[in-house]
Amino acid sequence: MKKISSIIIFLFLVNANLYSQKNVNKSNYTSLIQEEVGDLNHDKKNDRIMVEMDVIDETMPVRVQIFLSQPDKKLQLVVSSTKLIENEYPADKNGKHNDNVIPDFFIEEGKLIMLTDINNRKSRYEFRLKQNNFELIKISRVIWDGKETTSETEIDLIKGTKTEYNRDFSPNKKNIKNTKLKPIKTLPKIQDLSFSDLEQY
Repeated sequence: MKKISSIIIFLFLVNANLYSQKNVNKSNYTSLIQEEVGDLNHDKKNDRIMVEMDVIDETMPVRVQIFLSQPDKKLQLVVSSTKLIENEYPADKNGKHNDNVIPDFFIEEGKLIMLTDINNRKSRYEFRLKQNNFELIKISRVIWDGKETTSETEIDLIKGTKTEYNRDFSPNKKNIKNTKLKPIKTLPKIQDLSFSDLEQY
């Protein structure tokens, strides 16, 4: 009887330990990278953007969370994504750093702005809030060739337009190329986008 009781206690402790480990793994995003506050839902109350890193995981993933203010003055989590930003040490790079800086987020005139610098190409993504979803509406990019020319791109997903132009350091020289994009029925939502999705636009 004592032997059976000992086995039951042992199994209970093992299960409790596994449960505890699962809970710990869920809350490993303990390193705060950025916290931004501002009014995103136009209720004159502060909303919050949190960018946190999991420093336990060897790939060091980064989580983006967005909280919106509610009528009861509490903040409600509406977005939580771990794929919007590339892991600091991606698994496919065998322990090497991705060589990119962690994106910056800020709030401008009620819009959510994300700034990235990936492989020396600087991008600005603009999201609007609609029915608790943050929809990607505009993209701006610029890259310098290291010599005399910068290449710039402006994409408006609502209008379906893409403008590309190259120019040197003289303001008089500018080559413009306008492109009509395929109509987009549904604007991309931030929770569905990965960092690689954004780079494909």
